Amino acid sequence: MFGLFGKREKRQAPVDAVFARVVEASRQPAFYLEGGIADSFEGRFESLTLHVFLVLRRLRELPPPADEVAQDLVDANFAYLELGVRNGGVSDIAVPKRMKKIGQMFYGRVQAYEAALVSDTPAELAEALRRNATPDAPEAATALAAYARRVQQRLAELDLEGLLNETALFPAAQEGTAR
Repeated sequence: MFGLFGKREKRQAPVDAVFARVVEASRQPAFYLEGGIADSFEGRFESLTLHVFLVLRRLRELPPPADEVAQDLVDANFAYLELGVRNGGVSDIAVPKRMKKIGQMFYGRVQAYEAALVSDTPAELAEALRRNATPDAPEAATALAAYARRVQQRLAELDLEGLLNETALFPAAQEGTAR
C-alpha cells in the first residue's frame, strides 16, 4: 500500500505545471485571430497537439527520468482532452469512441510533425501544419512552422530541471505566427 504514493506523485505537480504552461501557450489569441487556426474544439486541439509534441520531443532527447515525465505529460494531455469532450456534451457512452479517435489524431500529428522536423526539406513542417492546423488559412502555415522551430530551439536549451521549472517555455505567438 505504501508504494501507491511514490515517485509519480512527486513528479505530478511539476508535470501539471508544465502542462498548464503548454495549454496557456496553445491558447494564445494570436493563433486564432491572425494565425489561421480555427477557434473551435478542433482548432484548439491542433494548437495543443503542436505544443505538447514540441515538449515531448525535447523530453525524448533527455536522459531518464524524462521518459517518465513524458508519459505523465501525455496522460495529463488526454485527461484534459477527455474533460473537454465531456464538457462538450458527449455522452458517457460515446466518450471512449471519441477519445480513441482523438488519440489516433494526436499520434498521427506527432508522427507527421516529427517526420517533418527531421526532413531535409524545411517546407515539410509548414505543409504538415497546413494540412492539420491551418487548412482554411494555408498562408499561415509557414509562420506557424517558423514559430514551432523557434520553440524547438528554445526547448533545446533546457535540461529536464529547466523544462520543469522554466516559466517562459514558449515565445509569444505574435512573434511570427500572424499572417
